[in-house]
Amino acid sequence: MKKLKMPVRALCEGALLIALAMVLNEIKLFRLPNGGSITLEMLPIFVYALRWGVGPGVLAGLVFGALQMVLDGAIAWGWQSLLLDYLLAFPPLGLAGLFRGKKWGVFVGSAIGALGRFAVHFISGVTIYAITVPTEIFSVTCTSPALYSLLYNGSYMLINTVLCMVVLALMVVSPLKTYLLGTDLRRKA
Repeated sequence: MKKLKMPVRALCEGALLIALAMVLNEIKLFRLPNGGSITLEMLPIFVYALRWGVGPGVLAGLVFGALQMVLDGAIAWGWQSLLLDYLLAFPPLGLAGLFRGKKWGVFVGSAIGALGRFAVHFISGVTIYAITVPTEIFSVTCTSPALYSLLYNGSYMLINTVLCMVVLALMVVSPLKTYLLGTDLRRKA
C-alpha cells in the first residue's frame, strides 16, 4: 500500500481552506426548504484542488462534507441521505485538480468538480427524496423524481457554480493568480 505523503504546507493550506469553506457555508444568500443553499462554500475546495491536485482535493472535499454534516445540522432522510448528500457529494469537488496547470483549467476543473457534486445530489434526489416530489412544479404537473431532482438540485448548484466561476475569474486577473495556479509552489525555496 502506497503512503500518501503531503508536504506540511499542503496540510496547513488544506486546513485553512476547509475552515474558510465552513465559514462561507454559514453565509447563505438563500436556503432551500429541503436542503441546499446559495453559498460560495465550494470555492476554497476548488482552489485547494487546483493548487495541490486531485488526491488532496478529494480528501479536502471529504473532510469538508463530514464537518458540514456534523456542524451544520444535516438535513437527511436516513443514513443513505447522510452518505450521499455529505460524505459522497463533496469529494468530487476535488476533481478540479485534474485540470491543474492547464490552460482554462481553473474553469474547466471547477465545472467538472461542480458537475460531480451535482451528480451525487441528483442521485440522492431520485433515489431517496423521491417521496417528497410535489405534484406540481412551477405550475406544471410533475410526477417524475428525476425531473424534480434535476430542477431542485440544479437550481442551487448552477447558481453556486456561476458564483464560484465569477470569483475565480476575478482571482485569475488579480495578483492572486500566482497563488491560484500554484506557480508559487514551483519556485525553488
